[in-house]
Amino acid sequence: MAKTALKVKQARKPKFAVRGYTRCQKCGRPKAVFRKFGLCRVCLRALAHRGELPGVTKSSW
Repeated sequence: MAKTALKVKQARKPKFAVRGYTRCQKCGRPKAVFRKFGLCRVCLRALAHRGELPGVTKSSW
């Protein structure tokens, strides 16, 4: 419930532009979000590992 409320709160336009922040589109994590993909590092790694992200190849990580 709390996470859903935070997602809704984040979706609104902030009063001041500097208060805006990115959130992972898949899990809702607010930190370490790659703007290019809209995903956090955890989700990005999982999807890249499965080969579901176009243009991302797995190297030795």
